[in-house]
Amino acid sequence: MALAVLPPVLLSLWILVLARSSLEAADGGGWRQTGPGADVVLADERCTVERRSDLNYTEFVQRYAFLRPVILQGLTENSKFRALCSRESLLTTFGDHVVRLSTANTYSYQKVDLPFHQYVEQLLHPQDPASLGNDTLYFFGDNNFTEWASLFQHYSPPPFHLLGTTPAYSFGIAGAGSGVPFHWHGPGFSEVIYGRKHWFLYPPEKTPEFHPNKTTLTWLRDIYPSLAPSEKPLECTIQAGEVLYFPDRWWHATLNLDTTVFISTFLG
Repeated sequence: MALAVLPPVLLSLWILVLARSSLEAADGGGWRQTGPGADVVLADERCTVERRSDLNYTEFVQRYAFLRPVILQGLTENSKFRALCSRESLLTTFGDHVVRLSTANTYSYQKVDLPFHQYVEQLLHPQDPASLGNDTLYFFGDNNFTEWASLFQHYSPPPFHLLGTTPAYSFGIAGAGSGVPFHWHGPGFSEVIYGRKHWFLYPPEKTPEFHPNKTTLTWLRDIYPSLAPSEKPLECTIQAGEVLYFPDRWWHATLNLDTTVFISTFLG
């Protein structure tokens, strides 16, 4: 959808990003796209999730683990993992490996297997605002841990854990404007390696209004503007190097503002 026909309330949420300076793109790992459709991304800097760079385990458990999301800064050092996740490095190492894609809707029924290089070179493009989530293929979650072990062994997860849980990694790469509509599951962490990912979150007792097969972009266009202040979700943009913690059963939807490389640590 062109900016000219967006409702006025959305104009403040969108920004053109075609013209990026070489400095801004220098550390994008080769993932930034500037093709048709990549110029429209969420621009609002609204953030209602706390950021913490000085959090210890005791405070994490007491204030956040079972109560509310938090953004963690500076608790891990993943520069090597980040370098290994550049476009060139991943295509060189894993280009011929078969990956499993899921549809970008709430229940992710459809699965498609194809070589990783085909996903990156042919399918990893900015989201068409008119597309449905069940028509959009997304690489996230269905990782072959044996084949990807050489990458995952270099990742340092957040240092916090929950008693009785076992961590499991889910690695993903998604195009600008893509995302997953509202859903919930167990607790976990999600770190952005390259790009930016905007999160919308509601507590378990507050079920959001959404259609499971429509994209987050559609929800942002059709429903978000009409929400009263008391009905708006917690939300924030997670930058590269930041980690979002989400508690058990919290509703959440995501929107990738750039081509985004990310890894989640689910606590099951």
